[in-house]
Amino acid sequence: MDTFLKTVGALNDETRLQILHFIHKNGEVCVCEIEEAFSMIQSRVSRHLKILKDAGFLRVDRRGKWAYYTVRSPLDRFRLACLEEISYLDLQIPTKPCVCKDEK
Repeated sequence: MDTFLKTVGALNDETRLQILHFIHKNGEVCVCEIEEAFSMIQSRVSRHLKILKDAGFLRVDRRGKWAYYTVRSPLDRFRLACLEEISYLDLQIPTKPCVCKDEK
């Protein structure tokens, strides 16, 4: 039951839905790209990403000072169905910027 509630709770926010759809649509995304695309401060972006990660939607790959997020694979049927339903919503998703200049 805890897993179900975390999943549903994570989806109970329009910004998180937009971020999840953005990552699903664009593949691997750096936190700085989410900040830029959504015009949000890093702490707010990190909070949304943590909630989505804890709910089992995201995987994080840390490379130096950068954190890259992708949709976890494989997803269970419930989370996969949630992602599919999200894709049908009329969400305003920004384009993916290219802002991570010093990734080395």
